[in-house]
Amino acid sequence: MEKVETLHAFEQIKILADPNRMKILRLLMAESATLTGLGQILGEHPAWVRHHVKILEAGGLIEITELRVTAGVVEKFYRARASALLLQELILPKGSKPVMIFSGSHDTAIEHIASQLSRHVTILTLPVGSLDGLVNLRQGLCHVAGAHLLDRGGEYNTPFVRHMFPDRPVEMVTLAYRTQGLIVAPGNPVHFRSLADISREDVTFINRNPGSGTRLWLEKELESLHLPSSLIRGYKNFVSTHTASALAVQSGQADAAIGIQAAAREAQLDFIPLFEERYDLIIPEEQLRLVGPLIDHLQTASFRKELNALTGYNTAHSGEQIPL
Repeated sequence: MEKVETLHAFEQIKILADPNRMKILRLLMAESATLTGLGQILGEHPAWVRHHVKILEAGGLIEITELRVTAGVVEKFYRARASALLLQELILPKGSKPVMIFSGSHDTAIEHIASQLSRHVTILTLPVGSLDGLVNLRQGLCHVAGAHLLDRGGEYNTPFVRHMFPDRPVEMVTLAYRTQGLIVAPGNPVHFRSLADISREDVTFINRNPGSGTRLWLEKELESLHLPSSLIRGYKNFVSTHTASALAVQSGQADAAIGIQAAAREAQLDFIPLFEERYDLIIPEEQLRLVGPLIDHLQTASFRKELNALTGYNTAHSGEQIPL
């Protein structure tokens, strides 16, 4: 079976920044060829082709697959080492401080941690939802992921992490327990009492992005309530963070959203608690040294004091490692 390989090495990706080398590589993905054959296809002298082929060969992108003697001349046939390539490289700023990429579920606490640790490490966030955060972690597009995925058996995160990383050692550490609920306008003018109220005809809802832990929880709850999503006005409209959910309610774009209590408080909105969840950090073993300052910070009194001040967080289990 033909294979697709992912390029992570910057030096290899840099080689392919030259359009001529990219063109040669694509030809050699389709079939093997000699320098003369490539020159005929490209309309270039074999010496010109040889220059680019040698660079591709030194970069490990192509290889010699056959030596053939024709009229006393040895011809080398080259072929690409993979049938297709996925170019993927995390490009980070270069400075005096290490840089850490956090991806996954948006969380207000991570933003505060990034600010507190800014003298020692730069933490850049990529909020894409819990599931896509694990995908990014698997693909090497971040150093640590945050998730709050509840499976049908009532267990948080562990089944998903085991499924995504069956062959790689990772650690899972609890950031905190968080309270999620309905974010509504001050004074609750639409008179929300329960989750089922988001299906009322006079209500406009703003959803979270597919793959987010909040969206997956909502889908599960609607199923248990036998409440079709088609009855919820605005269900197909979504935002990617708890902050954006709160701003949608604050601006009048929506009457309600589901999000964390801290986001509702920051936007000076009312909040109706629905559930408490465990939010975990997932770290590959090879990234533990880089992510160490963040994990250590979870054990400090200053972290617990600040998180408790945000409201809606329970730090009793912060920093605890979850066995996988």
